[in-house]
Amino acid sequence: MEISTNDENPDYESIYLQCQQDLEKLKFEEKTLLDDLNAMLSQKTYIESKINEISKVIPTLKVMKQNAEELVSTVNEISESSEKISGKIRTLDTVRNRVDECMLRVNDLIDLEVCSQGVQAAILDMDYEKGAAHIHRFLSMDQTLLQRTANDMDNVSNMLKSVRTLQDATAQLRAIVEHKFTEAVNNEDLALIEKFFKIFPLLGMHAEGVREFCTYLRTKVAETADKNLKSAMTMPLADKRHAIIYADTLTFLFEGLARIIDSHQPLLETYYGPGKMLPTVDILQKECDKQVKRLLSEWMKARKLKEKLQVITDLSRMNPTASFGKLEKIDPKDLDILIGETTLMHFRCELYIKFINRKVAADIEISTPDAVQKEKSLKLLEQLIVNSDLSQCKHELLSYYLKFEQYFMEESVIKAINMDCLDPSQQISSMVDDTFFIVRKCIRRSISTGSLDGICVIINNACRVLENNFCDNLKMRLKQGYPSGYLDLTQAYNVLQTSIQQGRLQSGDTEQARTAFIMALNNADTSTEYVEALCDSILKEIESAWPRMNPNQRGKLESCLSGLSSVVVNLKSIINYGMQQLGSTAIKPRITPWVDSFLNYSHDLTEDELSEYEAGESFAQTLIMNLETLLSSFRDILTPSNHENFTEVLTTEVTQRMEKAVMKSTFNRLGGLVLDKEIRSLSGYITAATNFSVRDKFARLSQIATVLNLEQVSEIYDYWGDHDGALTWRLTPTEIKNIMKLRSDLRQEEIKRLKL
Repeated sequence: MEISTNDENPDYESIYLQCQQDLEKLKFEEKTLLDDLNAMLSQKTYIESKINEISKVIPTLKVMKQNAEELVSTVNEISESSEKISGKIRTLDTVRNRVDECMLRVNDLIDLEVCSQGVQAAILDMDYEKGAAHIHRFLSMDQTLLQRTANDMDNVSNMLKSVRTLQDATAQLRAIVEHKFTEAVNNEDLALIEKFFKIFPLLGMHAEGVREFCTYLRTKVAETADKNLKSAMTMPLADKRHAIIYADTLTFLFEGLARIIDSHQPLLETYYGPGKMLPTVDILQKECDKQVKRLLSEWMKARKLKEKLQVITDLSRMNPTASFGKLEKIDPKDLDILIGETTLMHFRCELYIKFINRKVAADIEISTPDAVQKEKSLKLLEQLIVNSDLSQCKHELLSYYLKFEQYFMEESVIKAINMDCLDPSQQISSMVDDTFFIVRKCIRRSISTGSLDGICVIINNACRVLENNFCDNLKMRLKQGYPSGYLDLTQAYNVLQTSIQQGRLQSGDTEQARTAFIMALNNADTSTEYVEALCDSILKEIESAWPRMNPNQRGKLESCLSGLSSVVVNLKSIINYGMQQLGSTAIKPRITPWVDSFLNYSHDLTEDELSEYEAGESFAQTLIMNLETLLSSFRDILTPSNHENFTEVLTTEVTQRMEKAVMKSTFNRLGGLVLDKEIRSLSGYITAATNFSVRDKFARLSQIATVLNLEQVSEIYDYWGDHDGALTWRLTPTEIKNIMKLRSDLRQEEIKRLKL
């Protein structure tokens, strides 16, 4: 190997460093291996003990292995035996099935021969039950199996002859039974009717039997309904049931149908099997529809329903301000009994429909295990009810009821308002009790219809009547204003001269106007309580009538009841409006001179003047006496709630007017102390006279008194810097400085330098 002389000298230093690194790595690996060996050696004793234990178990494992092999061999043998036995069992089962089939064929052949011989004899003897039993046995035979039997037999002539004999007998007996049933119906022989009704299913005529029997029942329903309707039409007016005789007649119809269904359901289920209620009701419902339409037609004629509806429609289309001319209103009292009868008739329809739904749905539930078929049958039931004339008549009754009830409610409320009178011993007039009696009566009557939609319509109509008729009348009375009276002799003299010149005195008119105003205000306040109580009672009654309302129904009902809440809001706005009227006419004209007398007192006091002021009758005492006179004059004529509102309006006016008077005065330290005492006295009086908190009303005045009661300007920082939340300032920094400037003993320069 030749070394090139051109190669550069190798880097021995890097080679040395690399060798050092490799050496260190080897030493580390050596140390790791030694540690592993030492760890393994330290476990030598433990490992040896485990090996000894395992060596002792080895003989036992050998025995277990041998036992397991023997068990596997035994299981295999048992499995082979089981397979052989099960094969034999399957063979025996096949043989048994063939034997059973053979016995069935033999029994069918025997029965076929017996039936073919017996059916003719039964027909000749007119023993139709026995003949039908033979036919029923023949029809219950498996026709496919009979055909297979015929194919397997060498001589089939006798068998085919028997089959043809039974087939002919079936057709013959079916015709006889239908004819005999018709004769029994014509002769009204109940025993024969029931006898042949039971034979129909034996002949495989289930649908025909149900149809023929229900057709017979229809004739009985028609006869009874016709008799009841004629009796209703000829009933004398003096009879106590005359007002609801058509509702009674409709009830008799429904009760008769329900009785027929209840009494014949066991018979149908026994001889025809379950699942026959739907076709039964389908046939009977046609007669029900026919009789209901006829009854309603006669009812409308007897009660002159169309004429009354036309009058109500014409009245609703006319301009309320226009003259009615020859068109006379219907007295709501004349509609009261008719509305009750309409309500009762609609409720009876609802009850009967629920009865039908319950009966048929229960029968479908029992007779139809298949979910798809069950759903299909329930839809057929729903269509039967929805498309029936009964449902249409029920909707018509509801529409008649709603029109009459809406007219009755509105006209009765208007009548109650027009006939309003005041009992001197009461704080409200008669229109409140009368109006809410009418509204409550109408809503409760709507509950008796059994229709939640009808209830919602009447509740909405009640809200409309209360807002448009009742509330508008109250507001109109309040708009007349409250005559404040004569505040001084000059005003009284001028009014008296005017009255004399006009030839009449107005004192009586003034007193009457005051009474009307206060009465309207009290009516509005009491009505809010009546509306809230009405809403609660209605909800409880509806929940009692419909204990299982679904979420949609409850949501719809609550939405309608929320309309009554809007009536409460409207009434409260009327009360607020009335209080504003009282404030401007009965409170403000009196409060202004009383509070302005504050300016007649000096508040830049010396010690002697302070003593003299405290010894005499103070401003606060005089004001409290005047306020007590004003409040007591309204205490007995206003409701407690209205009196609270009146006191609140008065308090607001007093504090605002007092604040203006204070800002026009000049104070020193003693004057500020007097002001603080006066404001506390006034606040204490009003607090004792009312139940609401007056702290907010007197907040600004109290803070003004605090500022005017400071000994020096810098003391304001002790209050303004209160970070504990004990004092929430209602005054702005600018207002505080302006109030301080009212103090004659404080330096203006210090006030200007304040930083708040």
